[in-house]
Amino acid sequence: MNRRLKVCNRLLTGLAGLVLVLLGGAVLAAGAGADVPSWWPFDGHGDVLLADEDRGRWRDEGWWWPAVISVLALLVLLALWWLLAQFRRHRLGEVLVDSGDGEGARLRGKALEGALTRELGDMEGVRSATARLTGRRTAPRVGAGLVLEPYARPAATLRELTDHALAHARDSAGLAALPAEVRLREARHRARRVL
Repeated sequence: MNRRLKVCNRLLTGLAGLVLVLLGGAVLAAGAGADVPSWWPFDGHGDVLLADEDRGRWRDEGWWWPAVISVLALLVLLALWWLLAQFRRHRLGEVLVDSGDGEGARLRGKALEGALTRELGDMEGVRSATARLTGRRTAPRVGAGLVLEPYARPAATLRELTDHALAHARDSAGLAALPAEVRLREARHRARRVL
């Protein structure tokens, strides 16, 4: 799931939860007989959410039912979009390779990720590595995470990554370009004692 969708998902879920908790708590407090502000529509045990006059107030207006149906349809469409976004695969399943015969070939995304991860992990100064393919089948992108040893030089590591690992992956898949986003972290280590 991409970062914007995760943030949007968490924000909307949190906001909806907060509104429901506040509204439910306020209705519960009013029903229990607690003091509520004067503007609060429910203030006692006998109150209902919608009185008869409130339910029938807009029924005879020509715009009422189209507006209600439009708002509800929009809410249903937004809920369906959100639900489908939860199940969307964000990892690239395959890469289309130009085989030169006009047909093309398909390279499994996990195979390319595995080869790239192994090559990244074998680089000098890298303790562990992960690689993930995203993007489109014809224009993949790499997201890599490297955990560097304390003695590693980040500039040299990035140069080796660009010149060797990414170049090998790009050439083996027959791609014109293979853009990458690399996140570097330093491995945790104990401080050395100086005597």
